[in-house]
Amino acid sequence: MYPFKYHRPATVRQAANLLAKHEEARPIAGGHTLLPVMKQRLAAPPHLVDLSHIEGLGEIAMQGRALTIGAAATHAEVAASDTVQAAIPALAELAAEIGDPAVRHRGTIGGSLANNDPAADYAAAALALGATIVTSKRRLKADQFFQGLFTTALDPDEIITKIMLPVPKKAAYCKFRNPASRYALVGVFVAKRPSDVRVAVTGAGADGVFRLSAAEAALQKRFHPKMLGGLHVAADGLTSDLHGSATYRAHLIAVLTRRAVEAAQARPDKVAAQPAALEPAS
Repeated sequence: MYPFKYHRPATVRQAANLLAKHEEARPIAGGHTLLPVMKQRLAAPPHLVDLSHIEGLGEIAMQGRALTIGAAATHAEVAASDTVQAAIPALAELAAEIGDPAVRHRGTIGGSLANNDPAADYAAAALALGATIVTSKRRLKADQFFQGLFTTALDPDEIITKIMLPVPKKAAYCKFRNPASRYALVGVFVAKRPSDVRVAVTGAGADGVFRLSAAEAALQKRFHPKMLGGLHVAADGLTSDLHGSATYRAHLIAVLTRRAVEAAQARPDKVAAQPAALEPAS
């Protein structure tokens, strides 16, 4: 690992100023992506800006009809949150299946979204739920936020502060995971919202997370697994690697989409979300 200077700002503004001042600085929260890359000497940022000690950056609460999760909330905190379990249980279940206990207790939702790993779970949830990613500069819709493999709309000095997720009527996430890394070989998040249905796929796209428009159109007519009986997913544009071919991933997408709809159907419809007490970060 190369030498670097460590910064521990107390506020988001201080952190953003440090990133703007030091051109090659990198923000760090849980560090489960950045630190291994640095240890392998594949990256050598001269400055690290630690976001994990900024007060209030990990709070979880209901704001109107949206679940709001602070960027520094860990996967374990999202999974264990009563607020998340009541509002979007599928998201709590997703968080509980990320990595292993060490990863879940250090990794953060904001860091995962900012990294935009093509096999990460949260990206599918954010895209399917129609999330808004709030940053130190602006608000970005999930459809505009994800821009390709490990690429987002974030500026170099821009910091995710929270994620706002509209509460769906029904939702579920199903993934076929790599047994070693627990990353999604394919993961499908289905959300029945008040006005539409959205289906997002992670782990399979050559350009990262994407929406499955054919499934959305079928489920918009009727939200039922039977509507997916003739669903065909083309292998074009899908990833092919030593873990699975594009054709295999296409098959998994169709299977997991049906399973996700079945799981979502088993849940009762959500009533209008009510504000809940704030859950501070630990």
